[in-house]
Amino acid sequence: MRYHGTIHLVMPRLLLFSDVHSDHDACRRLVDRAPEVDVVVGAGDFCVARRGLEDTIAVLSAIAVPTVLVPGNSESARELRAACQGWNAAHVLHGEGCTVDGLPFFGIGGGIPVTPFGAWSYDFSEQEAAALLAGCPAGAVLVSHSPPKNVVDRDSSGRNLGSTAVRNTIEEKAPQLVVCGHIHGSWEERGLLGRTTVINAGPNGVVWEVPVEE
Repeated sequence: MRYHGTIHLVMPRLLLFSDVHSDHDACRRLVDRAPEVDVVVGAGDFCVARRGLEDTIAVLSAIAVPTVLVPGNSESARELRAACQGWNAAHVLHGEGCTVDGLPFFGIGGGIPVTPFGAWSYDFSEQEAAALLAGCPAGAVLVSHSPPKNVVDRDSSGRNLGSTAVRNTIEEKAPQLVVCGHIHGSWEERGLLGRTTVINAGPNGVVWEVPVEE
């Protein structure tokens, strides 16, 4: 977290993204923007259908600021952790949390609910997701590949494809911010669920300032 002068805290700046799907040019643009923020947050789908993950992470690993990642449905948590070995700035979360410069994060990856894409897709039922989300602390930044039901979850045909388990967790735990992706038709859209801002980040990257108390 940065300081302004010697007295006032500056709002921590986050660079949020999702669904780069092996677009290395998009990844390089994120790398270029990373020094301007305090934390980078990647909400999954770094590759395409379990292919090309290592090459994509090799590009993103030039990011030196703390980086919080969750797997999408295109890669598993195990595969993402393996690809990030040696990237010291990276924190891979799935059913767990971490704290970066005093700011708590909690992450869950995968497609929720189960997608129609078949065996390659890294998916979870709503019941499985609820169990993975049980440890999310109140007031954290929740990073979820899948959006909550009926918030920034509309696909190009107008269907709402988000997760009830993610929505229930937001309503119960009131995270200060939710970062998601997965539903391409809602990229870069923002919504509110109670007092919680939900951002479907998309591959271009969105900068968000988290309010802090002085």
